[in-house]
Amino acid sequence: MIFITLTKWKQAPPKEIVDKFTKTLEELEKQGIKMRVYWTLGRYDGVTITEAPTEKDVMKILLPFAGLIDTETMVAVPREEAIKLL
Repeated sequence: MIFITLTKWKQAPPKEIVDKFTKTLEELEKQGIKMRVYWTLGRYDGVTITEAPTEKDVMKILLPFAGLIDTETMVAVPREEAIKLL
């Protein structure tokens, strides 16, 4: 499954949190979960695209950061699969 998460920092991120998240990304890769993180300008501070087996996997990743970021996560369906539903 593919998930798109929009994030907004509640406060400026301390360096140790950025380092912790970087380590988390490395650990997830070993588990077969792919995350691409983009820092953005505008309404949201970041966009994350995650490929994970279930919604629960994404929740486990995001919940430890709940005090630091606000999130909005959407399930994405690839165009080719969506067309088949028509």
